[in-house]
Amino acid sequence: MGGRYPYDPGGRYIKVAQDAEADLRGLITARRAELEVQSEKLSQQLQEVRDELEELAVAERVARRLAEQARAEAERPVTPPAGQVAGRAVLAVPQCERGMDETVLPADYQRIMDVVRRADGPVMVKQVCGELGISLEPARSEAMRAKLNRLAERGWLRKLADGKFTTTL
Repeated sequence: MGGRYPYDPGGRYIKVAQDAEADLRGLITARRAELEVQSEKLSQQLQEVRDELEELAVAERVARRLAEQARAEAERPVTPPAGQVAGRAVLAVPQCERGMDETVLPADYQRIMDVVRRADGPVMVKQVCGELGISLEPARSEAMRAKLNRLAERGWLRKLADGKFTTTL
């Protein structure tokens, strides 16, 4: 018995088995490398999917909060924004838009609108002052003129060429 195994007298089978084993190891190593590359790619894709899912969850939370805020804003009564002039709080007169009523105006502007609406025709500044019990001294009448002009500028009243004011109807 010349070979290492009793059935292989010349050692040929051993050489073939060793070559086959080396080829098989090469195939296994190559396949393992392919699978590791594929596994890495799949891991990256999975991480990208997880990241996108997290971004979508954040976007859903933001959208929900924005919708809640919009609902709360819609339910909140409309009040003109407050401002400051010479350290005193003043309320701005909003632009008149279709469907708005005078309740969005500050109370003193609502009273002015009531005087103009009840008048038989266009009114002068001194008529509005008289109706509201405001002094006709220049400081008071000019303040009233400014309010009437503001109402006209914002579309609540119409200012005629002669300086009188009327409703926008």
